Amino acid sequence: MTVVTAPDAIRPVRWPCPGGGDQGDWALAADRGRPHRILIVPPLFDEMNRCRHMLVDLMRRLDAAGIDSLLPDLPGCGESLQDFADQSLGAWRGAMASAARHFAATHALSLRGGALVVPTVLPGWTLEPSAGHAILRTMLRAASMAARAAGQPQTTAQLLEAGRERGLELAGYPCSAALIAGLHGAEPANEGHVVLALSDLGQPAPWLRSEPAPAPALAEALARKLADRLAA
Repeated sequence: MTVVTAPDAIRPVRWPCPGGGDQGDWALAADRGRPHRILIVPPLFDEMNRCRHMLVDLMRRLDAAGIDSLLPDLPGCGESLQDFADQSLGAWRGAMASAARHFAATHALSLRGGALVVPTVLPGWTLEPSAGHAILRTMLRAASMAARAAGQPQTTAQLLEAGRERGLELAGYPCSAALIAGLHGAEPANEGHVVLALSDLGQPAPWLRSEPAPAPALAEALARKLADRLAA
């Protein structure tokens, strides 16, 4: 595992992600070899970008509480060198399961659509889990409105059918037919995980913002909740 020097406890590291070739893929790690080690599985698509700052802040707060945390990029996302068009829910699930083993994670935290690909063998938590069809519906609606504005009206049902047959670009992401079909029927893997709601934390949803922005109060509330659960 190659460590790149960073100014704080969080280090970018390469790890042997499936499909990543000889170079592997990237993860952020706050890793001091402590007993509690949380694998963080981020939301999917644009929600991932809006939550990134908050998740890094969360990692720093967990580190201060004596808890290690690992945040791998999903293949094809973030700093991953893999092609997004080659991805499927199965590929993402395999990558997160491999990350859990590689980093010897003891627990998992997933957010939103991350609950669709989180390793079910780990105990842990999921924040506001989202079903695959709900994620897909939002993106299909946006694509349908864009098609109508371009003078080529298509219903969400027509777009879904086309996407399941040959893939489709949604929200700027070149989604494969396998990814779209997988999302259409996917439900959050909540078995063995404590489901957390934003109302439990008293904070607004960063994934609903129009632009990525810090959410220190949510990071603090979530870190405190996880630390309390682990201590108990």
